[in-house]
Amino acid sequence: MNIFRILGDISHLLAIIILLIKIQRSKSCAGISGKSQILFALVFTTRYLDLFTNFISIYNTVMKVIFLLCAYITVYMIYGKFRKTFDSENDSFRLEFLLVPVTGLSFLENHSFTPLEILWTFSIYLESVAILPQLFMISKTGEAETITTHYLFFLGLYRALYIANWIWRYHTEKFYDQIAVVSGVVQTIFYCDFFYLYVTKVLKGKKLSLPMPI
Repeated sequence: MNIFRILGDISHLLAIIILLIKIQRSKSCAGISGKSQILFALVFTTRYLDLFTNFISIYNTVMKVIFLLCAYITVYMIYGKFRKTFDSENDSFRLEFLLVPVTGLSFLENHSFTPLEILWTFSIYLESVAILPQLFMISKTGEAETITTHYLFFLGLYRALYIANWIWRYHTEKFYDQIAVVSGVVQTIFYCDFFYLYVTKVLKGKKLSLPMPI
């Protein structure tokens, strides 16, 4: 554990809490990609199967449980409690375009060819692209609510802090996980354009808007 890992986890948790509060207070999931949330729930489910086989620490276990619960609560709110407010027309990203290559890659490139390891690798690869349906939805509608941009900012910050965590661990522990690092860098790259718009528009009190696709 180091400060970058802890801050990354806090940023990740804060992003999820912001999203849940947004949905509950507005009683609407407008502007939220249900498909991205399904992918994140799948990420946590396949990654944290070791809850039943491997105890690392109380902190680790508690965080895993919280992320799992929050992921499924979010999916329930979107497809259950507030389904009438869900914008299915604009949440149209084809999930098979992500799931098929991610599944194939997790079988081809992993640390060991065992069920739990393959599922863990699948979760790492999937997390790197799970935000794409949300970004696609924003590009399709041309704008995003301020609270939604805060959610995306903290989600991206979590990945950036984890890169700092890996750099720190490499220098202090000589630890390097190529699968996690490369996937994390790819995921962070997806947020770069959004970070620029967040700083230049949202932090100045302007609404984040994008040119509508032709």
